[in-house]
Amino acid sequence: MTDHWMDDPAVAQIDREKLDFLQALVFESRSLSREQLLPFLMAVAKKSMDSHISFDDREIKIITDTIRRYASPEELSQLDRLMKLRGR
Repeated sequence: MTDHWMDDPAVAQIDREKLDFLQALVFESRSLSREQLLPFLMAVAKKSMDSHISFDDREIKIITDTIRRYASPEELSQLDRLMKLRGR
């Protein structure tokens, strides 16, 4: 997935720092196996807390809906796995 999703008007009201954080997350997680994903997400959660980056439910919905429009089938599968881990 390219970073074009970050220029979509749907995400314009979301802080660019949050979008950059997510973009880095996407690129860093691409090569991870299923076994590596959970420890990676735990580290990301700590990093986001340390950086005071959080997303409310509305932002998560807007971002995931937008990413789905730009993602490959493999990326959609990964997004679905992440959302299941989140419990939504």
